Amino acid sequence: MNNSLKFIFYHSILLLALIASCTSDDTKDINEDTEENTNEDEEVTETTFNQTIEWIKTFGGTNEDSALSVVEATDGGYVLAGYTQSTDGDLTGKTATDSDFWVLKLTKDGAISWSKTYGGTGDERAEKIIATKDGGYIVVGYNRSSDGDVSQNEGLQDYWVIKINASGELQWEKSFGFGGIDRAFSVIQTEDNGYFVTGFFDVSLSNGGGNDDGPSSASKNKNTQKHGVGEFWGIKLNEAGETEWRRYFGGNDNDRSYDVVQTKDGGFLMIGSSESESGSADVSDISVNLGSYDYWAVKIDAQGNLVWEKTYGGTEIDVAYGIAAVGDGTYIIVGDARSADVNVSNAKGNADLWIIRIDDNGNMLWEKAIGGTQFDTGRGIHKTKNGHFIITGNSRSNDVDLDKNNGQSDILSIVINDKGDVLWKSIVGGGQAEFATGCIETTDKKFVIVGNSESDDLDIPENKGSKDLILIKYKE
Repeated sequence: MNNSLKFIFYHSILLLALIASCTSDDTKDINEDTEENTNEDEEVTETTFNQTIEWIKTFGGTNEDSALSVVEATDGGYVLAGYTQSTDGDLTGKTATDSDFWVLKLTKDGAISWSKTYGGTGDERAEKIIATKDGGYIVVGYNRSSDGDVSQNEGLQDYWVIKINASGELQWEKSFGFGGIDRAFSVIQTEDNGYFVTGFFDVSLSNGGGNDDGPSSASKNKNTQKHGVGEFWGIKLNEAGETEWRRYFGGNDNDRSYDVVQTKDGGFLMIGSSESESGSADVSDISVNLGSYDYWAVKIDAQGNLVWEKTYGGTEIDVAYGIAAVGDGTYIIVGDARSADVNVSNAKGNADLWIIRIDDNGNMLWEKAIGGTQFDTGRGIHKTKNGHFIITGNSRSNDVDLDKNNGQSDILSIVINDKGDVLWKSIVGGGQAEFATGCIETTDKKFVIVGNSESDDLDIPENKGSKDLILIKYKE
């Protein structure tokens, strides 16, 4: 299969599964991680979860609108990031139907505080937002423009990183990319107040670029023979958004990174999926290939050097979307698995929400498949204050582990403990399709889930267009 057909095949899978990047919630500041790690030897107290829906709200216009990520604001409200194609309804000042980054600030009660769009005349879509230590926000995704708010574009899509203040005013923006499709999915603020961005890029159109130190240095490795149309691409930025170094990892086929955490030794752990063949180091960065697509984890040190890489899954398509640090040097990774062999036990259906826990060397400690006989997936994960984990995604099943389905696809949210036991579950939807990608626990112990909705019945209060941004708020 040539590279073009592989690219089309892979992205048809992404469209069917409605990929997003949410991923794990990134901590608002590094002190929160420090506090969690200080208590890492304490036994986690099991909690009975009785969360019920406080309210559900939709936002948007007559076209396609979606949220892919959410953070809590300093005033207790919520800041959502995604994209919009609408020029009416809740959108003001937007005159063209191309996609723009959309950042929406809501109060605790779901009233709009402010709404901002960012982009140019091409398509821009945000995948992840994090709160920064200065009270503002970083948003990442991709751009296809070289005008408006976008300073440059080198190809079909480029990484686009924007820094905004607490009021949504644009402070700076940066583009990174080459001639092909290069797309950022996640970002974290690092211990040194800089940022680390992960996603994928098409190394075949980079002329050997993308693996270097700083904006003017020569490439560390111009040999792209072993690399295909997609690579994990990590970029380390300083506080001002200037490039410190860039590194890519992959093999001869499609490899996509969707989330990242900083590890306790100052390095980074990127996760996603790999379709590449295994081989020796001079042929591929992938040492083991289990099936069509595998969960793939890549651990690098603070300078971007490869420490280890591991694959998990079976002989079918398995894709990891989110990662969260447990706090004891281990990590929980979520996504979906179509496999029913090798690492995947007790499979339930066409695709299951698949959860694995790994140690700091990448060894798998346990795995669990959750779902029914249809398609079920996990897209975002967030660690709660009491050491449990919220996971959100979507489901088409109404059997086995899942007791209902309202329509084509419903929003599925669960809470697990660090052993993978399900402590709470919620299914929300209407007669059409709903998908969720972002989840957080707020300081007042509320759960907030974001995504998109096409329904206007059953659990969904209103539909304003072809697809609306949706926010579900749960209370104790």
